[in-house]
Amino acid sequence: MSYLVFRLERRIRACLDEALARHGLTTTEYMALSELRLRDAPSSADLARIAFVTPQAMNLVIRDLEQRGLIRRDPHPRGGRALRTRLTPKGLNTLRRCDRSLDSIEAVMLADIDETDRTTLAETLTLCARALPHDTRTLASVPRSQKPPPPGP
Repeated sequence: MSYLVFRLERRIRACLDEALARHGLTTTEYMALSELRLRDAPSSADLARIAFVTPQAMNLVIRDLEQRGLIRRDPHPRGGRALRTRLTPKGLNTLRRCDRSLDSIEAVMLADIDETDRTTLAETLTLCARALPHDTRTLASVPRSQKPPPPGP
């Protein structure tokens, strides 16, 4: 089962990369912009965790997005060195165009699945994601008797 999820993720990622490139974004940049739309000024470290990149890599992404006018960084109201990162109108417009492209990919992927099965699929994938720890080292300590059996033939 995990292998099927991996194969699907790779195919989705290839489609995302291609669609987002037409809008001048990488998948990591899109993930950062999307998160900025959802959350009020997350830290660069938070964005890095969400996008599965290192904090150093996210700092480069943030710098590039700011130079392109897609985000802005302002001093934090409490002072200090922390900066609040926010979408600009240009960033929001770019994000909306990307969303439409990604909606098209999803529509193709789910075309043969009825609404009931789509809901079940979303709920099941959410349960699977929540079941796994963020720190995969903890999986090594799960007793063999609690681990699911390997997939059959």
